[in-house]
This record gives sequence, structure tokens and C-alpha cells, in this order.
Amino acid sequence: MQKRFIVGLGEALWDCLPEGTKLGGAPANFAFHTHQFGFDAMAISALGNDILGDQTRKELDQEGLRYIMPIVDYPTGTVQVSLDDEGVPTYDIKENVAWDNIPFNDEIEEVAKNARAVCFGSLAQRNGVSRETIHQFLAATPKDCLKIFDINLRQTFYTKEIIQESLTAADILKINDEELVTIGRLFGYPGLDMENKCWLILGKYNLKMLVLTCGVNGSYVFAPATKSFQETPKVEVADTVGAGDSFTGAFCAAILAGKSIKAAHKLAVEVSAYVCTQNGAMPLLPEEFTRQL
Repeated sequence: MQKRFIVGLGEALWDCLPEGTKLGGAPANFAFHTHQFGFDAMAISALGNDILGDQTRKELDQEGLRYIMPIVDYPTGTVQVSLDDEGVPTYDIKENVAWDNIPFNDEIEEVAKNARAVCFGSLAQRNGVSRETIHQFLAATPKDCLKIFDINLRQTFYTKEIIQESLTAADILKINDEELVTIGRLFGYPGLDMENKCWLILGKYNLKMLVLTCGVNGSYVFAPATKSFQETPKVEVADTVGAGDSFTGAFCAAILAGKSIKAAHKLAVEVSAYVCTQNGAMPLLPEEFTRQL
């Protein structure tokens, strides 16, 4: 029987941090963390025929994470990451790179047909090639596949059309408070408070859940007739790179393991707080988290 993978689909790139270069990209981060919870996980992207492409494969092999990342005629993606005094990153994301040009091939289509869950964002849709691949992938998934739109608005790499199409295709939206303000402006939701915006989006796009993260001010999960709130733990922050992706990965893994929304939310908050105490986006999680599933 074909394995059913949890898939992170989109950008694979290298975060050029003050302390060095680390493998990142939201889809790979998401897949890495669901993999740590014992699920069959896979990252799908594209790489260049270059040193960073070779290094990407080497690191993913070392982590035991499955991937499909065809080599294309563009350089492997990089991001210059600057951290402020509180460890919060700003990004300079290089354009015309490999993950902008992910081909939809037979191997990727086969994974789509058997996907158990898929996480995708807006960033990898900035170029038409990868955008088309993402939508072909989503269209090929089975009816019970959980589709998570982790919106990840970066720089100016998004449009209203991309966001609307993605919301229409998704089961779960993951968004932060700053992104919610941007969406409110873009979609013309004036005068609505934060929670009412979330309820409106949940209903308008017939979502199963909407996850809202508000940094140090906690996080929410909205679902029909359900609301969960968790405070953000106070921790010594090394950097916040990849913390949101670990939240999404842990939340998805817990939901697929049959946990309640509240239990999944609690685990996701604890995991992302731990990742904030570590450098880079892919630290190993302690057993106190992974054994819960």
C-alpha cells in the first residue's frame, strides 16, 4: 500500500543568519517537525545544481526526512536574515531561484494522490511555475487530505487573488496578527476587531479551523462553535526563525493523531516556545513533546 505522507510544499532555502547559514524554508521546516512526531513526512521543492543544493540534500538525508526536490536551472534559494534586539527576524528573500520553478512531475503527482496532509503558503506562489504546481498538487489530493494554508506574507510577494484562491482550497488557515491586519485592509474588513475578522474569514471560506498567533500576546484557534486560547510561555529567546512552522507542524500532527483542538493547540504552543530557545529553524525536539503523540 502506498505510504500517506504529510507534505510541506513550497520554498526550500538557506537562512543566512548572523551566526551562520542554516537550512530553512517554511515547508521543509513543517515537514521536519511532523516527521519528529513519528509521521511519514516529505518536503517538496526544487534545488539548483550548486553547492547549496548538494548541502540541502545532505542535511535532509542526515535528518532522515524524505523529499522530492528536482534540480532546475536556477540557483538554490537564499534569504538574508537580520535579527533585532529581541531576536525577531526581517528577511531579504532572493528572487528567480530554484523554488520559484518547482515542476509538477509524475513523482510529485503520485505523492499528491496519497497525501494525508499538505501545508503550503503564499511565498512559493510569487512565481507562476510554482504557483501552478501548488494548485495542481492540491487538486490531485484525496478528499480526506488536510490542506493547511500557512499564509506567511513576506515583503510584497503576495496578491489578493493568490490569497483568495488559497483560502478557497484550504481546510485550515494559519495567520499571525500582523498578517490579519494586512488581510483586513486588502479584503476591506473595516471596523472589525481581531476575533470578528477571524470568524468572518472562517465562515466565508468554509474553513474547518483558523489559527491566529499573536506573538507574546498568545494564540487562538477558531473552529465552528469553538474557540481556544493559549498564553505564550515566557522563554529566553535565541531567535524566532522557524517557530511558527514548528507550531503548524506540531498542531497538524496532533490533530491527525486524534487530539482535541485544545490539546493540539497546547502542544503547538509549547513546541514553538521551545524552538524559540534554539538557534535556527530545525532543532531536535525533546522527548517530552514527541512522546505525547
